[in-house]
Amino acid sequence: MPRSEKPRSIADLPGVSSSIANKLIEAGFPTIEAIAVSRPEEISQAAGIPLTTAQRIVKAAREALDIRFKTAKEVKMERLSIRKITTGSKNLDDLLGGGIETKTITEFFGEFGTGKTQLCHQLSVNVQLPLERGGLNGKAAYIDTEGTFRWERIEAMARALGLDPDEVMENILYQRVYNSDHQMAVVDELFVLVPKENIKLVVVDSVTGLFRAEYPGRENLAVRQQKLNRHLHQLVKLAEAYNVAVVVTNQVMARPDVFYGDPTQAVGGHILYHTPGVRIQLRKSKGNKRIARVVDAPHLPEGEAVFVITDEGIRDPEE
Repeated sequence: MPRSEKPRSIADLPGVSSSIANKLIEAGFPTIEAIAVSRPEEISQAAGIPLTTAQRIVKAAREALDIRFKTAKEVKMERLSIRKITTGSKNLDDLLGGGIETKTITEFFGEFGTGKTQLCHQLSVNVQLPLERGGLNGKAAYIDTEGTFRWERIEAMARALGLDPDEVMENILYQRVYNSDHQMAVVDELFVLVPKENIKLVVVDSVTGLFRAEYPGRENLAVRQQKLNRHLHQLVKLAEAYNVAVVVTNQVMARPDVFYGDPTQAVGGHILYHTPGVRIQLRKSKGNKRIARVVDAPHLPEGEAVFVITDEGIRDPEE
């Protein structure tokens, strides 16, 4: 490969022989992006290659992707490459600064029945729309930890948008997971599937449920938080490496120490507060109305938006 050309695959990276390339692919590092966002120690252990070799490969991958110190202006230009997926509600899109962002984790948390799963269904359909209609011309990967996925809703939402329901369902890669290790293993698989299948949205509904069930009580808190932290950073790496949107849902728990204001908070503690890029609280209003509130987002002002859940999907109220 001429020096002026950028490496296109891991086999093009300097110092990567075909046998090392095969080891990297088998270990779950199939692309330059997957290598660039990983630690050399992690790659060395998983692929069974010397640490010095892994360090050299990671350095080459980062150089190939131009991962370095950049000026604020360069960062601004890069952020212009971020795409957004419409939620189906203009009110909610405006609250989110135009929709659900790629390269970011967006967390929706709220009590049962506030619309978290409905939003996940809607986004899995909307991501397939063309750019001019608020989509990304891509597929969705849907990780279901609680058995709440309903193909009937996907079908109704697709019809409402004038899309072929069967085609829309073909473009949603669904997996039901049964324990936290399975959940993390599926995200590892996505580092291979995302570029191969043109996946532009990854949904985890819900992100904390299995961790909470498997590690109950204060005595298991440290282990649970470490594992959850590792899982969330997997998702961050996936979002940033492949410029995809990651949406996670979360439950709330009551805080008995709060006497004024909202006595509920998202499950997951401080780990979850610091990881997602955008955190949105959902709560019920009258009838089919729901209120979304920005709780944490570095680039968005605090605010609220009202949307409705209809037979056709997520929409704006008619008033």
